[in-house]
Amino acid sequence: MSIFDRLNNNAGDSTQTFTFTALPESLAQMQALPEAARQTPYQAAALTVCALCVYPADKTIGTEMLNWLRGPRPLSPFDISFLNDRFRDGHHVPFSYFAGAVPENDYTPNRPFTLTITAGPYADANPGYKKLHIRSGGADSPREIVLRQTSEGTWCLWDQFLLVGIRQPKSQNPWA
Repeated sequence: MSIFDRLNNNAGDSTQTFTFTALPESLAQMQALPEAARQTPYQAAALTVCALCVYPADKTIGTEMLNWLRGPRPLSPFDISFLNDRFRDGHHVPFSYFAGAVPENDYTPNRPFTLTITAGPYADANPGYKKLHIRSGGADSPREIVLRQTSEGTWCLWDQFLLVGIRQPKSQNPWA
C-alpha cells in the first residue's frame, strides 16, 4: 500500500453512535448513564458533549460534569475563562454535534439525541491517548476531542476542540 493510500485509507476508522433520550441535567444524572463507566474513549467523548450542552445553562453543574470527566485534572481558571468566552455568542455550538442540528433549525437536535464519534487513522498516534472526531451540523469538517486513559483503565477528557466557530443559526444570521 502506498503512502497516499495509507493516508487516505479510512478502512481502519472506527465509529460509535450514542443515543440519549434526554441530556443529563446534573452530575448524578450523568453518572447514572451507562456511558459513565468510561470504559472507552468514545463514552467519555459523548459525555463531554453532554456536559458542554449543560455549561451555558448552569455553569456550576457544567463545571462539575467537566471536572468529573477530566479526572485528576480539574478545569483551571484559564479553562473556565475559555469556556465563558466561547459561550458569549450563544449556546448552540455543542448542540450542533447531535443528529439533525443544522443552522436552518437553529441547531435543534432530533430526539432522541444521537451523537456519532469517529476515530481516524491517527487516533492512536500517542499511547494512552485517543484522538476522536465529531461532525457538527454547522461545519464542513469534523472537530477533534482528545481523551486520556487513567492507570485504572477509565478514559478522561484531555482536550477538546469542539467549541470553535460554526455557521450562525438562521435566527441570528442577518444574511439568511
